[in-house]
Amino acid sequence: MARGQATSRRSTVAAAASVKAPPSRESPTHLFSIKSFCAAHGISEGFYFQLRAQGLGPDELRLGTRVLITHEAAARWRAEREAATESGQSGQAVE
Repeated sequence: MARGQATSRRSTVAAAASVKAPPSRESPTHLFSIKSFCAAHGISEGFYFQLRAQGLGPDELRLGTRVLITHEAAARWRAEREAATESGQSGQAVE
């Protein structure tokens, strides 16, 4: 006796469950929170606060109780850090 093609709901459901939806993304903003700034620049929040205490952090914008960083401030901060690295002054503020 010939077997028919094996189809079952279980295999279809398992296949559908293995396909994961992409993570939901919030709409992009022109501002970073400290957390998103750190994630975008690959640094820990603790290191961010160390840099800020040394005067080496990016310019911050305070909006109520929120602390935000514009993309322009982040770009200036990256340029300053690169310039300090090239001049061998990675731990000092560049004027």
